[in-house]
Amino acid sequence: MSVLPEEFEQYRDRKWRREDSLKVSTVEDVEALVEDIGMCLGMTDERKRMPSVYIAVCGRRDAHMPRNVQKDPEASLAWVLKDQVVARGRVFYGKVYKGHSMFLAPRMIPVFNAIWGWSKKGESGVLSKNAQLVLKVLRKEWEMATSDLRDACNFKNKADLTKALDELQRRMKVIPQEVVYVPKFTYIWTTAEARFPKEMGVKMKREDAVRELARTYLQMCGMTLLGELSGKFGFYRWESGKANHELVDEGFAERVTTGVYRLRS
Repeated sequence: MSVLPEEFEQYRDRKWRREDSLKVSTVEDVEALVEDIGMCLGMTDERKRMPSVYIAVCGRRDAHMPRNVQKDPEASLAWVLKDQVVARGRVFYGKVYKGHSMFLAPRMIPVFNAIWGWSKKGESGVLSKNAQLVLKVLRKEWEMATSDLRDACNFKNKADLTKALDELQRRMKVIPQEVVYVPKFTYIWTTAEARFPKEMGVKMKREDAVRELARTYLQMCGMTLLGELSGKFGFYRWESGKANHELVDEGFAERVTTGVYRLRS
């Protein structure tokens, strides 16, 4: 089975807000979407086969990002809503998923942190020197604009800061907490532990976190195909298989065929 049955495409239409009657138009709508499904991307279209704010704004399956996003009303609205959600700080936002910015419901922060995060004690062993420097400055200052952060770290090349921030976001160490356009465009950065201290303090075993991510993904999608979970999140096949088998044992999921699972309810 390599093609998703239509009934599950319709399930995703409802969950991902791919219907005109369900499309989002306010910051509250976006937060409700993230809280409902647990996670979604920001400004990506249907080609990623994942829910996103842009798709939910469009309210259709075939949402396709135009080349000139500045003049597209749907892309512009999605961008504005994204900025508003970031500023309100009720859900997590950062480049955790394969370099794409995504939103996480608070309950998913410990799950993602257990899989992609790293403890303070082990930071020196996994983070580059530039990333460690940026993190040290932010932990001292708590929040900083991009240009001020670059000056504080004495980076001559803008790319050095960009690379360090992307690395820290992947490890769930820093997040943007506000987007400022006047007098010039910039992000205001802070640490994830400052914005979400309770959630970042929760400890989980990786195997438990993978199972909970598999649970959230299945509930979000209705059905997962062979290799889908591993392909989306970079898990080993045995990790995904073990997690899905545990969901079957719980009665949460049922196995349709090899590597294919559906939501029991």
